[in-house]
Amino acid sequence: MTKPRSPLAGFWALLVGGVLLTMLTVALQPATDVRGCSNYGGSGNGSAFSNEIWDLNYPLLLLVWLLAVVVEQLLPITWDGRKAGPIVARALLAVTLALTASCGAGVKLLLLCH
Repeated sequence: MTKPRSPLAGFWALLVGGVLLTMLTVALQPATDVRGCSNYGGSGNGSAFSNEIWDLNYPLLLLVWLLAVVVEQLLPITWDGRKAGPIVARALLAVTLALTASCGAGVKLLLLCH
């Protein structure tokens, strides 16, 4: 008797990483408008975060999340019992969602004050 496969196989890194990054973003309370930037009314580069170290750490975390999603798609347990078409479709969906979220939200947030 075979163990039923999880419908979320291949989406755990996407979902868990997305939730963790969302919680981190909410906890950091970055500026969401130009008026909230540290350089508002002046010139030069500012940060959307109260601590400028997150200007480096945040994109690194987004990259780690994207790489985790890609690595999960390469694991044999993700493919278990599936045919090639659904494997490729699920992998493309997971990577596309992670890339869209990283570039859409992350880059917009990081470029807000620059």
